[in-house]
Amino acid sequence: MTIAGAFVLFSITWFIVFFVVLQIGARSQGDEGQVVPGTPRSAPAVHVVGRKAWVTTLVATVVWLAMCAVILSEIVTIADLQALGSVRLDREP
Repeated sequence: MTIAGAFVLFSITWFIVFFVVLQIGARSQGDEGQVVPGTPRSAPAVHVVGRKAWVTTLVATVVWLAMCAVILSEIVTIADLQALGSVRLDREP
């Protein structure tokens, strides 16, 4: 795996984990009973992005390290994925 590949893998992992973490503990204005005029009831009442970004970074790092370990140790290879029929490397239609 190249450095660029590792960075792309981390970026994708980070954003997937971030979208999951954003939903944890989310409370809408409708849940709080205080809807700001001009906003929908489903708008977030309190939005603490900084803390969620730190949690995301910690979780994504652990997940990324596990994925890197699997890739670099070659526990699962492209040939294994081809044998399962989930990856095609040929370009024929």
